[in-house]
Amino acid sequence: MSTDTGDRELSEFGYTNQLKRTLGSFHTFAAGISYISVLTGVFQLSYLGISQGGPAYWWSWPMVFAGQLMVALSFAELAAQYPVAGSVYNWAKKLSSEHVAWLAGWMMLLASIVSISATALAYQRTLPQITSFFQFIGDGSGTSDAANGVLLATALIVFTTLVNAFGVKLMARINSAGVFIELLFAVLLIVFLAFHFVRGPEVVTETNNTGAGHAGGYLGAFLIAAIASSYVMYGFDTAASLGEESVDPHRNAPKAILRALIASFLLGGLIILFALMAVGNIQAPELGTIGLQFVLTDALGPAIGRIFLFVVFVAITVCVLAVHTAAIRIAFAMARDNALPGGSKLAKVNKKTGTPVLPAIVIGLIAVVLLLVNINSSQIFSAVTSLAIILIYLAYLLVTVPLLIKRIRGEWPRKDAPAGRFSLGKWGLPVNVLAVLWGVAMLINLAWPRNEIYNATPPYHWYLQWISVLFVAVFGGGGFAYYWFVQRHKIGVLADHAAHAAGTSTPDKEASQ
Repeated sequence: MSTDTGDRELSEFGYTNQLKRTLGSFHTFAAGISYISVLTGVFQLSYLGISQGGPAYWWSWPMVFAGQLMVALSFAELAAQYPVAGSVYNWAKKLSSEHVAWLAGWMMLLASIVSISATALAYQRTLPQITSFFQFIGDGSGTSDAANGVLLATALIVFTTLVNAFGVKLMARINSAGVFIELLFAVLLIVFLAFHFVRGPEVVTETNNTGAGHAGGYLGAFLIAAIASSYVMYGFDTAASLGEESVDPHRNAPKAILRALIASFLLGGLIILFALMAVGNIQAPELGTIGLQFVLTDALGPAIGRIFLFVVFVAITVCVLAVHTAAIRIAFAMARDNALPGGSKLAKVNKKTGTPVLPAIVIGLIAVVLLLVNINSSQIFSAVTSLAIILIYLAYLLVTVPLLIKRIRGEWPRKDAPAGRFSLGKWGLPVNVLAVLWGVAMLINLAWPRNEIYNATPPYHWYLQWISVLFVAVFGGGGFAYYWFVQRHKIGVLADHAAHAAGTSTPDKEASQ
């Protein structure tokens, strides 16, 4: 395999590639789009957007896309130069320092594990509506939904753990098939909804008086509703995180990042718009409690609605699979630098499957344990789910801010960068500035201690309202404190992964175990 496939950049990090390059362009695109998983996110969080902002919440969709596009363009440029596992972690290390990189990787890893649990719970909003067979616990009246949701989610996480443990080729095949089905039926859903319009697109100007009671009027309600869109359009960097397992990653990864985000924006935006135009009663309370799942059966009828709900089930499955895969790559990337406890074990690649098996199992176990919180404390879990998004946006800032500093200093783009790779050229600086401003604005909006997000239902507790600040302080600050006082003294590329083992170069520092 030529070093032009990406191994040359690995030697710059001090690594030799132990993963198998088997993924093509569609595989990397599928990884990015399945992490975003427009059907999963739209159907899981649409109830929040509609209940808090009315149909006019739709405008948050293009707003979030515009901001995330600035981030994606910056990431595409980085992916063209450094298509390596644990993308955000290694990019931050190249742009800044080991300390910033560790924090970025830790934030992404923690957020990804929480996202696995949170996304898996979407089964409860979908499967029992397809057939009551999936309501194993209780009668679906609501009192037992949390326990049943945990059961369904656990089964899904066990599945994604096994698939990831068996190797990236199996994961890629299942993921690509799922994405193909998701994209095909997303287009069909748009067409079906178009034949059931009962109102025009002006529906997106209706607020349903959701601005009443907010100090900022409808703007206050809209910013809360925008969190529903913010929850969907991230994770596109997964396409780059599979760079060490991709063929021609310098060309494929940047395209996959941008195509995944743009396709998700177009399909998701049309699905939300057409659903609002097709639902029989735009004031139906089910829109604010169930979400777009209600529209499928209401507008399309029970039979066709169940078919599309089955596709949502497929989308949720491949989404959790992709998030689990991305979390494994982050853990692997950090472990081979000995940046995590038990690094030598977590970084071990199974010779038969060509994938790190232990991280798949450990991450799956932690995600299942997190689910148990949901049984008796679903309000706390909902708050923690929102916090996962905060950690993602914070991790992204730990890349875009150092990248902007490099640009201002004239140190980016790289002077030695090979010609022909994706570059923003003269647009790099304004795009990067907008990416940072967007990230800061969304971080503030997500972390704002609102009752509607963090303390929405009884019993009300002050610590739930302020959980965003407390969570980042405890898990972000606490994790970094552990790194600073314990793990940073052990940092160094593990001998089994060091580039000199392949005769290419010698790492700056090698960990002794």
